Amino acid sequence: MTDPTCKACQGTWPRADHFIADLGLSQAYLHEDQFFPGWTVVVFRRHATELFHLAPTERIQLMEEVTLVAKTLAQVFGARKINYELLGNQLPHIHWHLIPRLATDPDPLEPVWRVPHDQVYPTGQTFQARIEQLKIGLAKAR
Repeated sequence: MTDPTCKACQGTWPRADHFIADLGLSQAYLHEDQFFPGWTVVVFRRHATELFHLAPTERIQLMEEVTLVAKTLAQVFGARKINYELLGNQLPHIHWHLIPRLATDPDPLEPVWRVPHDQVYPTGQTFQARIEQLKIGLAKAR
């Protein structure tokens, strides 16, 4: 099932060149803003807006996929904590923001949405190197 008005269903968000891995029911992408290094989104493949729209087996598998990415982010970036965000106000399609919170975090007690910052867009080579790190990390974690 797809929604023709949904950016995730249309394939216009996240960007295809940010793709990290196909996880089964979801796909992982590196978020364009890397102010928080490793910020990743896990996007459910089919259109659904709420967890209760999923079959119980889908919810379980999706949580396993989110957990795999979170574990990988913690290992690759040495995170002190991973923030998990499932909002959907701006993009009503199930997608998780997974944000590693590092020792260098400028405001570790605040959610990332409340930390004022200029967005960081790494160069193509740096961005792709980060994606490759995560691909390798996911392969080891599976």
